[in-house]
Parts: sequence; C-alpha cells; structure tokens
Amino acid sequence: MTDQPLARPTPWYYLPAVIIVSGCLVAMVNFGVRSSFGFFTTPISEAHAWPREIYSFAMALQNLLWGVATPIAGALADRYGSARVLIGGALFYAAGTVLMAMATTPLMLHFGGGILVGIGIAASSFGIVMAAFGRLVPPEKRSWAFGIATAAGSMGQFIFAPLGGVLIPAFGWFEALLILAACSLLIIIFALPLMAHNTSRSAVPPGEAEMSMRQAIKAAFGNRSYNLLTAGFFVCGFQLAFITIHLPPYLREHGISNEFAGIAMSAIGLFNVLGSYYSGIIGGRGAKRIPLSIIYVLRSLAIVAFILLPITNVTTMAFTISMGLLWLSTVPLTMSLVTVMFGTRYMATLYGFVFLSHQVGSFFGVWLGGRLYDQFGSYDPVWWMGAALGIFAALVHLPIREQRSNHFAQPQPA
Repeated sequence: MTDQPLARPTPWYYLPAVIIVSGCLVAMVNFGVRSSFGFFTTPISEAHAWPREIYSFAMALQNLLWGVATPIAGALADRYGSARVLIGGALFYAAGTVLMAMATTPLMLHFGGGILVGIGIAASSFGIVMAAFGRLVPPEKRSWAFGIATAAGSMGQFIFAPLGGVLIPAFGWFEALLILAACSLLIIIFALPLMAHNTSRSAVPPGEAEMSMRQAIKAAFGNRSYNLLTAGFFVCGFQLAFITIHLPPYLREHGISNEFAGIAMSAIGLFNVLGSYYSGIIGGRGAKRIPLSIIYVLRSLAIVAFILLPITNVTTMAFTISMGLLWLSTVPLTMSLVTVMFGTRYMATLYGFVFLSHQVGSFFGVWLGGRLYDQFGSYDPVWWMGAALGIFAALVHLPIREQRSNHFAQPQPA
C-alpha cells in the first residue's frame, strides 16, 4: 500500500491574518504618499514661477487618471489576481513621483505627477486590496473588512501627511519627493503575501450567475441603483480632493503655520480611522444608503461652519477632526452596496467604474480650486460648491435598492 503524501502546511505569510495585514499596509502607503502632495503646491509653483493652476491641473489630472485606470486595474485584478497589479502600480507610482520632482516644464509635471502617478495609485489602491478581501472573508464580515482596509488608508494619511510639512523645510521639496517615491516602493514588499490568491481566471462564487465581464458591466449600468450610487460618489471625490490639495495653502493664507497645517491634515487621517472602521461595522448591520446620506449632509454642515467662522487653530482642528470622521467612511458602505447588488466575482471591476465617477469629481474639485483661485483670489466659490453638492449626494442615495440584481443572482431550480 502506498502512503499518501502529507499535505504541506500553509506558509505563515499566506495565512489570512497575514494577508489582511499586508493588504492594510499596501493601502496605508498608497493613500499616505499622495496625501502629502498638497504641501508641494506652493514650493513647486514658486520654484518654477508658475501660476497655481499648473500644479493644480497636474493633481487634477492625477485624480482623473486614478479614476480612469481603476476599472482597468480592477479588471486585471479580477482576471490575474491582485498582487501582480499592486506591484505594477507601485512601479508607476514611484516613477511618476520621481519625474514630478525632476519636471522643468508643465508638460513634464503633468505627465509624471498627473498621468504616471495617477495610474500607479489606481493599480495599487485599496480598491484592489478590498477586492482581494471580498473573496477572502465571509459575506457577513465583508463590510467590516472593507472598513479595516479603508481605515488603514486613513492611517497612512495620518503618518504621511505631516511628512510634507517636515521633509520640505528639512531637505527641500525636490529631495522630499524622492523620499516619497522610495516609500511608494514598499508596496511591492507588502503585496507579496497576496500572491497566494492570484488566479488565472476568477471562479463563479456560490449563488452568483455565470456571465462574462462584458455582460456584467452592461447589466450594472442598466441598474438604476448602480447609477445613483455612481452619481453620489462624484461628490465624495470633489470634496475630498479639493480639501487634500487646497486646504494647506488655504490655511497658510489665513495665518496658520505650515507645521500646524500638517498636524491638521494628519488629524483627518487619524480620525478617519475611527470613521471608516465604524462605517464598516454599521454597513454590516443594516441599510447602507441611509448612513451614506447622513455622511454627506454632515460634510456640508462642516464645510459651511468652517468657512463662516474665523480661521484659527481651534476652528481648523474642529473642521479636520469632523471631516476626518466622515472622510472615507463612504467607501466601506459604497463597496458593500456594490457587493450586495452584484456579488464578488467582478467586484473590483464594477467598483472601479463607481470610483471613476469619484475621480472625475476629484478632477473638478482640484482643478476648479486652482482655476477659480487664480480668477477670484479666493477659494470660497469652491467651498460653497462642495457644500451644495453634499446635499445633492444625500438625496440621490435615498432611492437606492439594496438587493441583488436579477442578472447577477443564480437562477433557482424549478
């Protein structure tokens, strides 16, 4: 009788807990590095004697390419696995940040800091990480896992945002960008455990219908609730990207020091850890569209209060703490709604299109911030736009139906 070979134990670096930690570290670096770019608005503009719109357009282009590339990166992750996509994204991220530092013309800045970094962020983002988590954890814990990944990205902002305020005066803006480029390569190391879940073709999960990716995309865009979710996420991108890039110079103009602005920006990341985590818990317990609407209303109220009150250290911290609690708390709820309506097989792809809308909003938030500032000498018009759009987003989420689309549900036997 031939002895059966013993099953080889799973290596420790492929265990679910290690994979979750690794994915969170990827999200932390990905979101953290880009959160410091707002501190480079003034020094890069002054160094090259460029109007502020040039740097703003590069960051707007970055956000737009991040959105355009996200569905493509999601499709590649659904087809080939998350790890390979994350590693490729890290390389684009680092190369674009280096070119951003070396840019001597607006075109170089737009190509490096805009196009290359945008593609790199998309391919190494927490959306790709959350897709891996969605397949790894059971349905009842998915919203919680999405909250964990989003909270990790927020912790990255808490860690990296002050670096812009510290590295620039310590080393200069050029060297600071090179340091950030090196940091982005850490994504390659952190992504390696996710190789355990690379696949050559995504399998059909139990309870989900067999369909091609093209059929899934067509069916999703024929779903009214999906389109409402997509429209609402545009507003999230507009608000967050405008604040990320333009809040530091706005504070500086109102007498807030660069160092305190760094602390205020890091507070957004710190308190968003709490907001994102509890958003994930709330999303796993009941309706998701209602908390989403409440988040957008609260954001609008925070913006209105901030621009009407005097800008001081106290009001600045009150605003960033409030926004931090609401910052990425939309993401676990939005991702959970995608999985509720369409399942997990094409989750990265379908969330990618929702996120594209988010980044179109980011493009307009960042670009209009610079464009209207150059025209009016004030950020106030864009602040008021952000507040009004928040009310719009709150309203469009209310009619969303939280149920599996008929196209994506496995037919029941007669």
